[in-house]
Amino acid sequence: MSYQPNMFHSVLSFYLNSGLILPKECVKKAQESYFYGNIPLNSVEGFIRQILGWREYIRGIYWLKMPYYKELNFFQSKRSLPSFFWTAKTKMNCLKQSISDTKSNAYAHHIQRLMVIGNFALITGLNPDQVNLWYLTVYADAFEWVELPNVSGMVLYADGGLVASKPYAAGGNYINKMSNYCKKCKYKVLEKTEKDSCPFNYLYWDFIRRNKDLIQNNYRMSMIYKIYNKMDKILKGKINKRAEQFFENIESF
Repeated sequence: MSYQPNMFHSVLSFYLNSGLILPKECVKKAQESYFYGNIPLNSVEGFIRQILGWREYIRGIYWLKMPYYKELNFFQSKRSLPSFFWTAKTKMNCLKQSISDTKSNAYAHHIQRLMVIGNFALITGLNPDQVNLWYLTVYADAFEWVELPNVSGMVLYADGGLVASKPYAAGGNYINKMSNYCKKCKYKVLEKTEKDSCPFNYLYWDFIRRNKDLIQNNYRMSMIYKIYNKMDKILKGKINKRAEQFFENIESF
């Protein structure tokens, strides 16, 4: 992924978000290509849905809910942004590569933004103000109207479910399925609580534990809490201990 940062991406977001290209132009061109038989229906449908669906939905949220939307912090997350968000100096390969790509290109793949960097920010409880400022600073296509609802809503669930129906939190297994980062990482994605285990694994369950009172009644989280509630107490204790050790030494991971 880090060697082909724009693979399968149109990289139109900067031009759309800055107003250099109009959404209607993109939709019209995509429709024409479909009718001429150049692209399949599922491809053109997905492309148009992102522009007319998600992009305009996000624009609507911004204009409807500002300015108070900017102050929302559903989980009361207060942890400061680690320095490796700026330097990419971390031993967690997925974060290292995703942040390095961001530094090099001022752009990153959706999975890198949401399920690697954003997922880490969510499950570690990073301060939404600092996370929003980082996204707004590092990405060329980030303008507040599109960045803020995506980050506070989709990435951090800081709005408590106004934009997304559940927190997009995940452990290392998801990252392993969606990328090749885990193959060359210092940490082992199949390990849960060992010293060399993937931090995303125990940080995910620690996030589930910390926020139980807030999200256990979310219908999309019910299965996760059934799994967590059945966990052995010894395993839960190991998860808690590993998470504590991580937060105490977050800059060294």
